[in-house]
Amino acid sequence: MALATRTDRRPSMTRTLWGSTVGKKTVMAVTGLIMLGYLVVHMLGNLKIFFGSDEFNGYAHWLRTLGEPFLHYEWALWIFRVVLLAAVVLHAVSAYQLSRRDIRARPAAYVHKRRRASYATRTMRWGGIILGLFIVWHLLDLTTLTVNENAQHGRPYENVVATFSTPYGNAIYLTAMLALGLHIRHGFWSAAQTLGAGNARRERALKTTANALALVLTLGFIAVPVAVMTGMVK
Repeated sequence: MALATRTDRRPSMTRTLWGSTVGKKTVMAVTGLIMLGYLVVHMLGNLKIFFGSDEFNGYAHWLRTLGEPFLHYEWALWIFRVVLLAAVVLHAVSAYQLSRRDIRARPAAYVHKRRRASYATRTMRWGGIILGLFIVWHLLDLTTLTVNENAQHGRPYENVVATFSTPYGNAIYLTAMLALGLHIRHGFWSAAQTLGAGNARRERALKTTANALALVLTLGFIAVPVAVMTGMVK
């Protein structure tokens, strides 16, 4: 009688990738680049506010009709949202699990107290938390209009002006954008190293690119609340 075949317990490639430190860093790098691409497009869209309410509201309407008639109203927008949400969740979970792994790998105690993390690592961790909280607030403010007291459905230009006409709206947004700049500055260079794009010859170019991206995106995003505060946009 033939013996029953033994179940193959070899881990799948996907499970092996997710379970390894290198795999988690790769997931962080890829999802980080997806979010970076979104941020560049989002910043350029935000800057349309300087061309007036008709231009900005028209752009917001175009986003909802993107892909028609092949796609239904808002389908393309929801596809982008789902992809972005998946990238954010995978990025955050990978970062948390890598952090826990790093803590477990340290000796239980030290004779002398040592710095637990570098400046860049601490900045990335706290910046990630700040940005996670900001995303929730930002969605409640300008997507669901839950916390925007003067929100008008179908009037994104007016809603942006309403948000940045309040001290707390400006404080939350400016703090988050400064955290974003620091996050991009370290994250872009780190992603390049993880994906094998970095080496000794390219290090200066990669750091310059990371600094330039962080600066341009930070200035591009904070330009909108500053314009509202100074009366350039009203």
